[in-house]
Amino acid sequence: MTEITRVPLQPIAKGSLTKLWIGIVIVLLAAAGVAWAAVPKVRTLAEGVTIETLAEGTGPSPGATDYALVSYRGTLDDGTVFDENQQAPMPVDQVVPGFSTALQAMQTGGRYRVHIPAAQGYGAQGSGPGGPIPPNADLTFEVELIEFRTREEIMQMQQQMMMQQMMQGGGAPGGMPGAPGAGGPAAPPAGQ
Repeated sequence: MTEITRVPLQPIAKGSLTKLWIGIVIVLLAAAGVAWAAVPKVRTLAEGVTIETLAEGTGPSPGATDYALVSYRGTLDDGTVFDENQQAPMPVDQVVPGFSTALQAMQTGGRYRVHIPAAQGYGAQGSGPGGPIPPNADLTFEVELIEFRTREEIMQMQQQMMMQQMMQGGGAPGGMPGAPGAGGPAAPPAGQ
């Protein structure tokens, strides 16, 4: 009886085994590269502030005199949330030093985890008596940098808004701002 399922093995061509091993090594290197790219990048900035990139942003970073629009969540080491805000505008140079340092290392559209040592946060005083941040507390923030503008751009935007308000508020004397008249038909002059 003949065996139908038996397949004769062909000899391996010279050099094929080497090509197979090279192919396996290339696949492993590519997989390692993808895994390396997926690992969050942690950088240590000035005075012990660390920033971990959770999602890459693009473009330049804000400067010290810029205004940033951010969404953030601040927690203490025990996980207590002490502050949280969506789309909060803030001057980069008017926040605690560690947060300012971190903002200047971010890019628009990026998401970051920032660890700020107490000395670069609220220090030995905390956020004041009865405040949510105790003395000598390290802070952790998850921050998304939505966008940022220069101080000059903000001033121009404010001037434009003031001009628009003045244009809209130029109604008749005694009337509501923006109203064309004083509300109703004009009364005849007295004595007529």
